[in-house]
Amino acid sequence: MSEHPVSPGETLPELRPFRNADAPAVARLVTDSVRGHWTYAPTHFRENPDPLRRRLVAVQAGEVIATAALSPFGVGTPDALRLDLAGEETAFSPLYLALLAEVPTGFARVLGVTREDFGEQVAFFGRAGFRNAWQSWGAHLELQDFDFGRYAAQEEKLFLEGYEVEHLSPEAPDADWDTLHALTAQGVADAPHNPVTTPDPLSRDALRGMIRREEVCFVVRRRGEIVALTRLTPRGDTVDSEHTVTHPAHRSRGLATVLKARALAWAQAQGAAAASTGGTVLNLPMLRVNTRLGYRPEPMWLTWAMPLSRRCKN
Repeated sequence: MSEHPVSPGETLPELRPFRNADAPAVARLVTDSVRGHWTYAPTHFRENPDPLRRRLVAVQAGEVIATAALSPFGVGTPDALRLDLAGEETAFSPLYLALLAEVPTGFARVLGVTREDFGEQVAFFGRAGFRNAWQSWGAHLELQDFDFGRYAAQEEKLFLEGYEVEHLSPEAPDADWDTLHALTAQGVADAPHNPVTTPDPLSRDALRGMIRREEVCFVVRRRGEIVALTRLTPRGDTVDSEHTVTHPAHRSRGLATVLKARALAWAQAQGAAAASTGGTVLNLPMLRVNTRLGYRPEPMWLTWAMPLSRRCKN
């Protein structure tokens, strides 16, 4: 990997571990790095004694100009560390090399995730020899333009076939949660995915707790049994789609389209202004569903991979 050339008289930044006093600067750098897609507060960044979760900063003339963090990617990808970078691009290489000098054991690769229009991060991963291994899509829907009436005929047709859409009650019986958990696991197993789109495995009770605590779930029943589900997370004036799945025996009937349409109509009635969704580019059925619902694609998310057996070239 090529290094940033040092001009005569230029002072190299100091690299050091993150301190709590750096939190406001790091929050600003990370928020700027994702172009405001998410907003980070200083409280999101704190010193962490866990040796598996390391964050460094680059300081120049007393100012934090860049930051990099290396931490386990997640339960679904136990062999990988995740590299996150923000701030001045010229500091990325020394920060990365400093993190590599103390890589914890038990990991085989480093992954980085960035959107294709986050230029400084994309440039670094390409220059550092990372492979663009997976692509994920994101999409956005303005709910003021959403009209459920376009899907009413399809909903009626499915109703005549015995399918009914329902807003699942948080107090649903245990049998419903058993079915919901099994259907969720089936959907995860059947759908193509990548490290970014692979959800962490949840027990039935953990899934029920999460839905009750922070999500809204809509289901399709046939003869009383749940055969499809979709989950939403309200976030202020937006809603995020978390997971949509149809039982294999009931696919190719348009259930997912009608189900998501009904959930979006609910969000619209609650005052939400927009909805977002996403997934791996390999999941063509869900891409088609979201296209029919009117979602507009955003720049792709890129997942970059580097085996830890490789080393950067100076």
